[in-house]
Amino acid sequence: MGHQISRRTFLQGATFLGVYGGLLGLGLTGCAPKTEQQAAAEWKSGLYGTEVMGHNAPFMMNVTFSENAITGIDISAAQESLGVGAFALEDLSNKVMEFQTLQYDTVTGATVSSMAFTQGLEECAKQAEALKALKDAPAPEEVIESEYTADVCVIGGGGSGLAAAISAAQAGAKVIVVEKCGITGGSTNVSEGALNAVDPERQQRQGIEDSIETFYNVTMEGGHNLGDPTLVHYLTDNALEAVHWLEALGVKFKDDCGSATGSLGERSHYPATPSGNTYIRSFQDFVKNNVDSITLLHEMQVTALNLDSAKAITGVTASYRGQKEVVINAKSVVIATGGFGANVEYRQKVNTGVWSSVKLDSSIGCTNIKPCAQGEGLGLAEKAGVELIGLSDIQLHPCGTPGTGLMEDIRTSGRNRIFVNKQGSRFVNEGAERDKLCQAIFAQPDSTYWIVVNKLRYPSTTEPDGNGSTIENMLALKHIVTGSTIEELAKATETEAANLQKAIDGYNAVVAGEAADEFGFKAGNTADKQMTEGPWYACRKVPTVHHTMGGIRIDANCRALDTAGTPIKNLFACGECSGGIHGSNRLGGNAIADCMTFGRVAGAQAVMNAKA
Repeated sequence: MGHQISRRTFLQGATFLGVYGGLLGLGLTGCAPKTEQQAAAEWKSGLYGTEVMGHNAPFMMNVTFSENAITGIDISAAQESLGVGAFALEDLSNKVMEFQTLQYDTVTGATVSSMAFTQGLEECAKQAEALKALKDAPAPEEVIESEYTADVCVIGGGGSGLAAAISAAQAGAKVIVVEKCGITGGSTNVSEGALNAVDPERQQRQGIEDSIETFYNVTMEGGHNLGDPTLVHYLTDNALEAVHWLEALGVKFKDDCGSATGSLGERSHYPATPSGNTYIRSFQDFVKNNVDSITLLHEMQVTALNLDSAKAITGVTASYRGQKEVVINAKSVVIATGGFGANVEYRQKVNTGVWSSVKLDSSIGCTNIKPCAQGEGLGLAEKAGVELIGLSDIQLHPCGTPGTGLMEDIRTSGRNRIFVNKQGSRFVNEGAERDKLCQAIFAQPDSTYWIVVNKLRYPSTTEPDGNGSTIENMLALKHIVTGSTIEELAKATETEAANLQKAIDGYNAVVAGEAADEFGFKAGNTADKQMTEGPWYACRKVPTVHHTMGGIRIDANCRALDTAGTPIKNLFACGECSGGIHGSNRLGGNAIADCMTFGRVAGAQAVMNAKA
């Protein structure tokens, strides 16, 4: 059946489909025609501004009005996350400029940013005496078909889902991606983007000794030898191909490999531009240039996998904004719905593994975008006969922000940093696996600690780090503290200066090869250097739920399997919703490697199945 994408749904994927290509990323939109309704009463023309509280920080929002229209919206001061809050602000700005109305929906997945935008717009409109007219203006017309048809339907428009969709399109399939949020890219947007792969070209130039065998061994050992050897071999053998595939799509990586937190090696490839949103931007470019092959439907919550009388998958049923039922008929379906780390009730229910002694209630946050980490795909798969495995294998990360659990500000990844407790003393090998790091943190007073860095990590206060943060902004937001000397930093962190100095000296002695570390830290990384000069910076951290290793049982072809190991016909899975790859602890940098490596497989295999 042919289908028509509504203008509104189309605009939800504006970055994808290029509707506002010339305006996105500038923070400023301008010029729109007046409507008859608005022309009936003149507004107070001029530039009006107000400060609003975004998700990440307060920012000034400025709106320009003519006598009968909004002619410009400036959100350039916002510090929202790329692909999430930043996308919502731009998307809503473009909608308002296009339709001259306050009748629009918030962007699912970026609700706080959406509400901040609306608050700012209403305040400025009130000053311009345009509020009533904008509220009375009609909402854009929505046209959503009740039925669509494709070769492959991908559930989830995050990193792995888009990798699968693009892989399928490259193999000649017609693909529909259904995404429940209004943003594209899911939690990949807020990841650091580290992708582990053995890369002789980069690593040999850096003097790094590595091998696929080593990568396989540390992945198995890091997961306490509970990973499926076949899946782990496929991951470690093919991760570099995923790097090259991404580069062919336009992703640019840094010249040197680094070390993600708990990576157990120096093989992490980081995007040259901030965060995992880099991958999503390249994926968006591909989709924009291949609209005949890939259709992206936002705000579509899949409610069921459709089966025929032989229990073969025939497509999905979804709900558009909870208001209209939509059926997507497809010869193959790929589940790529992410993990369940933000689903507090579910994670407590299955928490019988390594963290059974910790109550994973709402007091412990999550690094992922909340709507993107609810685990709905697991329930869909289970109802279709799929076996779920390893659900108790939940990973905590040491880089949580107190109160939210989000990974923000100074990160634990990389080198040249120490972890100290409230007394100012080191208590763990900073290069250890994530589960060991978090276990050590829970043993500290108030289960918290400070990450301490210096000018070695941040030589400039205004130069953005790999995640787009600057010391200047972090200090202005009071997310970190600073001191020109160790004594000043100790005062700022309310720790003991003598302990803090001892911690720094001990770390430096290990780096200099003058002593063995009591906690087992080894300075075997090419980036390791002594920390000697101020200014010094510290950021308080707590453990946070980061990844759920269990999920849909798959084979190396990403086919979803039942309890007997038999594939469910026409059903595939990839990314964090799948299980068996990481054992009971995932290495830092292996999630993106997993998403891209197995996402490509899922897409290609789904096409082969559809054409069989």
